[in-house]
Amino acid sequence: MDSLYFSHIKSLTSFYQDTLERFQLDQIIIASGTKSYYFQDDYTHPFKPYAYAQQWLPFDVEPDTFIVISNHSKPTLIWPLKEDFWHAQQNLPEGSWSDLWTIKPTRANENWADTIKGKTMWLGQDIAGLSDKFGRYDKTLAWLDYHRAYKSDYEVDLLKQANVRALKGHHAAEKAFFEGKSELDIYLDYLRTSQQTSPQEPYSGIIALNQNAAVLHYEHKQIQSPDKFRTLLIDAGAKVTGYGSDITRTFTTDNNLFNELLCKMDQIQQSLANKSIAGTDYKALHATCLTEIANLLQESQICSLSAEEQISKGITQTFFPHGLGHLLGLQVHDVGGHQVTPEGDILKPPSSAPFLRLTRKLEENMVITIEPGLYFIPMLLEKMQQSLPQHGCDMALIKTLIPFGGIRIEDNVLVKQNISENLTRNS
Repeated sequence: MDSLYFSHIKSLTSFYQDTLERFQLDQIIIASGTKSYYFQDDYTHPFKPYAYAQQWLPFDVEPDTFIVISNHSKPTLIWPLKEDFWHAQQNLPEGSWSDLWTIKPTRANENWADTIKGKTMWLGQDIAGLSDKFGRYDKTLAWLDYHRAYKSDYEVDLLKQANVRALKGHHAAEKAFFEGKSELDIYLDYLRTSQQTSPQEPYSGIIALNQNAAVLHYEHKQIQSPDKFRTLLIDAGAKVTGYGSDITRTFTTDNNLFNELLCKMDQIQQSLANKSIAGTDYKALHATCLTEIANLLQESQICSLSAEEQISKGITQTFFPHGLGHLLGLQVHDVGGHQVTPEGDILKPPSSAPFLRLTRKLEENMVITIEPGLYFIPMLLEKMQQSLPQHGCDMALIKTLIPFGGIRIEDNVLVKQNISENLTRNS
């Protein structure tokens, strides 16, 4: 890990110093952020450091930490020294990583920012008006956002570790489902086995039984077990030094049509993951996904219309309303997905896929998710029937599938030349 981190920091420092020259800046200051509080309360929200600060350091970054990058020296770490008997004190981690840094332990009342001279960009949450003192530069931020899509070997290694940790939890959740546990107990088994608390997750894990699997971002964890166990959809990841995995699996007790749909969706998902190579237009990959799902709907006699007619009428989108995936890294939906040039030009998703989070052409060293889905969402089905009388769907058959909720399968994929590496299946 040391060699990967050293290479990462040297490359990142060089990139930032080139950025300083490009935009005629003297320094860039990155703020990790500070604690925030619930409304009219003295209880804080779980702290998540600003992604651009976490990218630099090989440990979980604390609040009120600052990084200063200039062209004249090593990056500087402004490390907070706090006198606080209410909370555990975070000591600066030891290790050879610090050889690459100038470290300045600083107390809250020390005005370290007064020593910063020249044209300086502030990155992150405003703290004590410092962003106004130094300035924000949209073009520079767009430049940084665009390039964050490309992951170093160090970043890929952390994402692999995050996949390993999450997969252990997924296996425990699968076991708990077939043992007849509730959503809450499945979730607790997931957290315990993936060795994390809920605030440590990259996002709040989704544990959806039966018809709840049709709610794309299902928020609840039911305490009581259902009378019948049909489906478990688990969408949950883990985080390692700020880098999070994002994995979804669907399990079923069914031995008939829903299970057949699940097996075929897994084949579609793997085919799409294998197609995620450098040079691929992600919008076109999403279109391929729509066609594959439309073919599946026709083959399974859920819809009698051809794939082309289903797509043109928006029928396929009724069963698959979200996008194929997104960039992944320090944020679950990593920045720059719609940004097609370093200068900040945006390519919005097509009208046929309004929720597509990635419109860029895939390039080497991007990490993305591939997550096709097939859902039986009553609200969307009712809307389809009202707006499209000639929908060609077998509503009686669909009614038997509604209690299962839906299917989503998601892997994390590293884009390479002529091949892709599935970080989830290969971990």
